[in-house]
Amino acid sequence: MIPADIRIIEEKDLHVGQSTLTGESEPVKKLSTSTLSSINDIKDVSDLDTICFMGTNVVSGSAKGVVIKTANDTYFGKIAGVLEHGKPKTAFQKGIENISKLLIRFMLVMIPITFLVNVWKHSVLITFTFSVAIAIGITPLLLPVILSSSLAKGAIRMSKKKTIVKKMDSIQSFGAMNILCTDKTGTLTKDEIVLQKYLDVNGNENYGVLKHAFLNAYFQTGLKGNIDTAIIDKANEMDMDNISTNYKKIDEIPFDFSRRRLSIVVSDGTKTQLITKGAVEEILSICTLVYDNGNVTEITPKIKENIRNFTKKLNSDGLRVIAVCQKNDISGISNFSVKDESKMVLMGFIGFLDPPKESAKQAIDRLNEKGIRVIVLTGDNEYVTKCICDKVGINSSRIISGNKISKLPDMALLRLLYDTNILVKLSPIEKARIVRLLKEAGNVVGYMGDGINDSPSLTNADVGISVDTAVDIAKETSDIILLEKDLNVLLDGAIEGRKTFANLLKYIKMAVSFNFGEVLSVLIASIVLPFLPITPIQLLVQSLLYDFGQLSLPFDNVDAEYVTKPRKWNLKDLRNFMFFMGPTSSIFDLMVFASLWFGFGLRLPESALFQTIWFSYGVVSNLIGLHIIRTAKMPFVQSNASTPVYATSILLSIVALIVPFTFIGKWIGLVPFAPIYLVVIIGFPILYCFIASFVKKLYIRKYGEWI
Repeated sequence: MIPADIRIIEEKDLHVGQSTLTGESEPVKKLSTSTLSSINDIKDVSDLDTICFMGTNVVSGSAKGVVIKTANDTYFGKIAGVLEHGKPKTAFQKGIENISKLLIRFMLVMIPITFLVNVWKHSVLITFTFSVAIAIGITPLLLPVILSSSLAKGAIRMSKKKTIVKKMDSIQSFGAMNILCTDKTGTLTKDEIVLQKYLDVNGNENYGVLKHAFLNAYFQTGLKGNIDTAIIDKANEMDMDNISTNYKKIDEIPFDFSRRRLSIVVSDGTKTQLITKGAVEEILSICTLVYDNGNVTEITPKIKENIRNFTKKLNSDGLRVIAVCQKNDISGISNFSVKDESKMVLMGFIGFLDPPKESAKQAIDRLNEKGIRVIVLTGDNEYVTKCICDKVGINSSRIISGNKISKLPDMALLRLLYDTNILVKLSPIEKARIVRLLKEAGNVVGYMGDGINDSPSLTNADVGISVDTAVDIAKETSDIILLEKDLNVLLDGAIEGRKTFANLLKYIKMAVSFNFGEVLSVLIASIVLPFLPITPIQLLVQSLLYDFGQLSLPFDNVDAEYVTKPRKWNLKDLRNFMFFMGPTSSIFDLMVFASLWFGFGLRLPESALFQTIWFSYGVVSNLIGLHIIRTAKMPFVQSNASTPVYATSILLSIVALIVPFTFIGKWIGLVPFAPIYLVVIIGFPILYCFIASFVKKLYIRKYGEWI
């Protein structure tokens, strides 16, 4: 492991793994003298071939170097520095803060108004306690409880969808996410190399090429890489594994990163062959002949150029290509070495692909249908990424490379991001910058990653998503952990997040609008009536009762239409809802006051009965109104609440009717009432359902949505 940023001054076959920084699995050769012709060749700081970076590791070779940066000043330290600042506030946290500020402002306004309009009729103490009760009444008393229980219930539901919630307040951000930034490998692809093609130099499928590649992979004794495994798997699939029994291994020339090829010597008893496979350019450099349609001919510059164009085309199809060659004229050699890899016959090519997951295209389509745009941020090259993205349905008409991004100001890059879904050859810092810019543009951004190099982006995102097989630092900085690296699992979790937010928003809109309406009507009645329409203690108990009725909302059903698109906090929408539906309920409250005053003739001597009727009516109307507010559809017909919601609504409505006949009712100043008053207590809430349903349609027509 390299402990600092180091300038190489001496080296021998030094190859360094930089996957922690770039995500690229292939080792990079480091030199004491740069091969870069100019500064324009540097697309990213990780391209510097004379610098070894802290946090990377030596794969092979040796070197001496001079330390140039240590600790926080290193490139790795700059990445770690992003994490030190902590995660910025999420949209959910900002939304809760804004709601709290709104409620505090109303409280500060309502207390002096209520006190001033009543102090001339009642004692200072009664007026003050009534004013405080009014202020408390406008506040959703059980907001912390509902908030915690909604998120906890949501986390349980999400765990059943293979989605583990680490940070509860990330559930809303997960549901509100409209952009998902993700890597390609393992998310869109299977993260396994598969042999796709075995071709001769003319591009025709050739069994002999696969046979020679299989013998090379089967008999090599070094650590078998994913390429060797893919070759052997393909051979087994085609029942070629018995070929190995006909051959005997004679010798081997191991792979090294300077030659970038591996050779084995085998014999079938009649002839001995040297078979070599490796990078195309390195194989071409040792071949003087080519096997073409059964004939061995000399390789000309034109043939070499055609081969390069052909392999470039395979690369553009997303294939990683290696070449295979062999030599028969090796009689008399007993000890094979690198110098024997010469004057060989080029057989052909084998192409490998990390294929897309079978579920990826369907998952991308589902994400798009649910309003989530997928942006691929990868350290891989353009050709492979484009091929995979085309297969899974991600628009690849524009692809931006990391070297271009580094030269663009934020505003110019943001303009490109509006219609660019694929960004390649990115460093961790560039990924984090893209996530930050997308957030600043008003999007709710999710980032899915599982490596050390993903940590800055996981921190910058509204919701960081990782998998249970990720490295520790990625899991530590993420908010959500998927038990399966699959976009379908991610989407299922996001939908559960939307349901959780829907039930939370139901409570907030319901509580704020009803409480505002009740406070408004009580304030008006307290001005007009010679007595208080409800005492402070009765108002608090009443609020507590229907708040208890709303405790079941985290278990409520959510209309399918609601989860079709992301939802964000909108304080303006909350104010509109409060000022629209609050006065609607206030009108019915005032109608109840009028019916009790004029219809039933309840005057000052019967103030306790007046307050009792109002107490029971308030609880019943709120619990029935709950079913109007909880859905944009027609309640009880087009949309049904869950069993717990129905049960608590009925139970607490019965409690509200019974309390006046108990010692508790007597203790808070309530009195028994005659059955005739049930016309008011139950009749007006039922009437409210019909009128509120009409008002709901007007609201949806005006503002476009309900919850």
